[in-house]
Amino acid sequence: QVQLIESGGGLVQVGESLRLSCAASGQTFAMAWFRQAPRKEREFVAAINWSGTGTLYGRSAKSRFTVSIDTSEKTLYLQMNRLNTEDTARYICAAGPSLEFGSAYDYWGQGTQVTVSS
Repeated sequence: QVQLIESGGGLVQVGESLRLSCAASGQTFAMAWFRQAPRKEREFVAAINWSGTGTLYGRSAKSRFTVSIDTSEKTLYLQMNRLNTEDTARYICAAGPSLEFGSAYDYWGQGTQVTVSS
């Protein structure tokens, strides 16, 4: 069982940056960020393998977001730049056995809210 605890969310203005963190209690092959806005389906944002040598990005994250991992701290990060109002959502950390688009994740955090105001 791996527990995931997200932090770093908050209220920011359009164009600003934010860095999210996800502390894991154990190691898995891959960790990922998803997000879910009200009345919308959960959306894949980005994923990375434990070694940090492989990454995947969803369409909304490309060129603005960067996923990284600190294995010594067992912490996943998501650096988000040039935020816009469409990025407003609850950002949820996940962990699982595979780094592939559409793969299933075994463990999920509670999420951290990001609100981008104009």
